[in-house]
Amino acid sequence: MPSRFERANAIRALAMDAVQKANSGHPGAPMGMADIAEVLWHDHMKHNPANPKWADRDRFVLSNGHGSMLLYALLHLTGYDLSIDDLKQFRQLHSKTAGHPEYGYAPGIETTTGPLGQGLANAVGMAIAEKTLAEHFNRPGYDIVGHNTYVFLGDGCLMEGISHEVSSLAGTLGLGKLIAFYDDNGISIDGEVEGWFTDDTAKRFEAYGWHVVPAVDGHKPEEIEAAIALAKQHDDRPTLIICKTIIGFGSPNKQGKEDCHGAALGEEEVALARKALNWPHAPFEIPADIKAEWDAHSYGDHQESSWQQRFDDYKAAYPELGAEFERRVIRGDLPEQFAAQADQLIQEVAAKGEKVATRKASLNVLNQYGPQLSELLGGSADLAPSNLTFWKGAKAISANEADGNYLHYGVREFGMAAIMNGIALHGGFIPYGATFLIFMEYARNAVRMAALMKQQAIYVFTHDSIGLGEDGPTHQPIEQLASLRGTPNMSVWRPADAVETAVAWKAAIERRDGPTSLIFSRQGLPHLERNAEQLANIARGAWIVRDCDGEPEAILIATGSEVSLALEAAEQLATQGKQIRVVSMPSADVFEQQDAEYRQQVLPAEVGTRVAIEASHKDWWYKYVGLEGAVIGMDSFGESAPADQLFETFGFIVDNVVNTTAELLESLDD
Repeated sequence: MPSRFERANAIRALAMDAVQKANSGHPGAPMGMADIAEVLWHDHMKHNPANPKWADRDRFVLSNGHGSMLLYALLHLTGYDLSIDDLKQFRQLHSKTAGHPEYGYAPGIETTTGPLGQGLANAVGMAIAEKTLAEHFNRPGYDIVGHNTYVFLGDGCLMEGISHEVSSLAGTLGLGKLIAFYDDNGISIDGEVEGWFTDDTAKRFEAYGWHVVPAVDGHKPEEIEAAIALAKQHDDRPTLIICKTIIGFGSPNKQGKEDCHGAALGEEEVALARKALNWPHAPFEIPADIKAEWDAHSYGDHQESSWQQRFDDYKAAYPELGAEFERRVIRGDLPEQFAAQADQLIQEVAAKGEKVATRKASLNVLNQYGPQLSELLGGSADLAPSNLTFWKGAKAISANEADGNYLHYGVREFGMAAIMNGIALHGGFIPYGATFLIFMEYARNAVRMAALMKQQAIYVFTHDSIGLGEDGPTHQPIEQLASLRGTPNMSVWRPADAVETAVAWKAAIERRDGPTSLIFSRQGLPHLERNAEQLANIARGAWIVRDCDGEPEAILIATGSEVSLALEAAEQLATQGKQIRVVSMPSADVFEQQDAEYRQQVLPAEVGTRVAIEASHKDWWYKYVGLEGAVIGMDSFGESAPADQLFETFGFIVDNVVNTTAELLESLDD
């Protein structure tokens, strides 16, 4: 029978062979962590290669994602649909084995990792999801949710500030099924980290409330095994296992040095490593007996079959809960009645005709949608009273009471967004999280990762413009909307009133192929009157709020608080005999997905006189108004003053819109 060392060497060999063939990659981390991975994946991981989406599988996250060949080797060896040919295509165009693990490229990859520290944050989200689902569904004698989340991380992950944000929260929430392995090899790209990273990591994590297993020799399986056993005994808090390893283990001339961190070893060094590791096999060749020892199909089938029998018994005992689990967790469907109920709510909001800040309108929507959607898992980065996300049925999750549906993330915008990604990836929840729009900047990279992975995360960004007033330019977003709109796969809604807010929330909840940003105002916005056709057209991303008797001479396009401004200006222009159309465009990306006929109907190409009005950076809008049009927007930072003074100072007043439009029309006449 192959030894543990031989099984670990299969990982090392595949890693150095793939990196060498690509002449690009990071062989050091996989070679250094191979012994840890061998113990975990061979003896502890609960998974089924034949069903990578099994609901109660353990989750594994490689936070130090540059070591991707470790994960690819494990997936191949244990029997996932990742062939030797796939490994040979490491880092090549359209391969399953990208330079960093990419969610959706190959089965078994739980999340995209690369930006250091975010994998740890995703793992925290997954562990929160597991703990909360267990409280929602488990019943005495029926533990249908009970899996661990394992995460590998390195020095770089711990240097990133997000590691503090999420590890602090993980300790507070007592995530006992979260087990992290710190690859303490003392090396980063620049060399030995002692020149820039001298934290006492054990004390740091103890201060967070974690259980810490220090000074584990990461190349001694018996010590790794004992550490994992200790971790599983401390189910009231997460565990950090600190493993001292040698980067590039087995490479005679490069192990322990930064040389093997981010570059191929070289043919000569690979040959020397083969000799040092007693691995005489050809590149990409895994002996049959070692491959058989690694294969997890039989084990995985047994694990899942046992769970399935337990779940079948659970469904018989608790049929309603069983059906709900299948809907939420296994299929990820919305309740059958949701669409009809949401449409009814939109009709009621339209009939009410309330003037209200869209952040308050958002809370009103949550109070209606929340009871219908047990999968909603909300939160705010310490701004719930301002973001208005804590609806009347919300219950905070804590270490001792995890059966809630709301997370107080604290002042951790980046951590919140990355944790939301982990929750979404885990399944069973639709996460939403809130902060001021300006603080999207703190969360930016995790927001981008949600879009990259096409995960259903809903961001509630309030205080959407200079309209927040006296807090001043540090809190007034200018360029953030353009940044969000320019992000592939991101849907952005900036509603103009309570009705558009309800439509935006419905769209975000029903969207399954990416994140949504909901942009809400601090100040009250007037109700927009509309007929049935106009009401239906909101969901198409843009609609005609006000039209003229004949062909329009000019079109005013606006979003959010500026739609009412456009309407006032249009009325005044009409008294001057001008034919003016007003278009509300709450979601440009949704509008751009409509058929050409509808887009032409709303914004006819022959009407070249267009003015866009939005209290955000103006440059983005030239795609709709053209160089011959005008944009009333921002090209500077704001100021500290009451909102009405700021709107006047920066040109968001009726006279400026009227004059700008009139000048455009006069220039055409000339």
